[in-house]
Amino acid sequence: MEFWEQVPHGALPGTIADVWACEKSSLMALPPAFDGFVEHTKRVSPTCLVHLERNRYSVPASFANRPVSVRVYPERIVVAAEGQIICEHPRIIERSHDLPGRTVYDWRHYLAVIQRKPGALRNGAPFADLPETFKCLQSGLLKRPGGDREMVEILALVLQHDEEAVLCAVELALEAGLPTKTHILNLLHRLVDGMTTAAGVNAPQALALRREPQANVERYDALRNAADQREAHHAE
Repeated sequence: MEFWEQVPHGALPGTIADVWACEKSSLMALPPAFDGFVEHTKRVSPTCLVHLERNRYSVPASFANRPVSVRVYPERIVVAAEGQIICEHPRIIERSHDLPGRTVYDWRHYLAVIQRKPGALRNGAPFADLPETFKCLQSGLLKRPGGDREMVEILALVLQHDEEAVLCAVELALEAGLPTKTHILNLLHRLVDGMTTAAGVNAPQALALRREPQANVERYDALRNAADQREAHHAE
């Protein structure tokens, strides 16, 4: 741009930058980007997967055994159903047909499954890529009786709360040495309430008294005299 400000336009008076500034107001706005994709109709497998190009991609468990629309972009695939986008994955492109197909999981898609079958959390392939914080929590909880169910209920918190807030609460619980569902819930509610208060309340930096207190003991004498008068009145 600095170069344009120094070079004369030649055909029109002024520099290239001057002519460009005059033309910008007359330029047409860019149209929306073309949403170019190839669409396929697929049926989700009982294991919540759709097949595409020898690879498999997970879909939310509520759509198992149901038809979905798979939109294939150069860099990603988007799965839609019932008029809305339900999930998205980076597209895997393998040029060699000798390599085996790959399976891409999103552990969040299987939360409804493990709520019915908590034992699937131990060796389930979708949960091999859990965040490291959840893995540390899982290694401790699964050693306790009922740890499967407790771990599932903690993971399910991401369905109602921001995942980063849940991870933060789990980290704090691990640091405190109290990795239990009750403690994590308390920490999570504190974090969520703190975020809400910080965002919704504009607290002043300093508080000032509008009326300074006065050290006036005569007020107590007046109250005592009033009490004495009431007692005398009742005695009469």
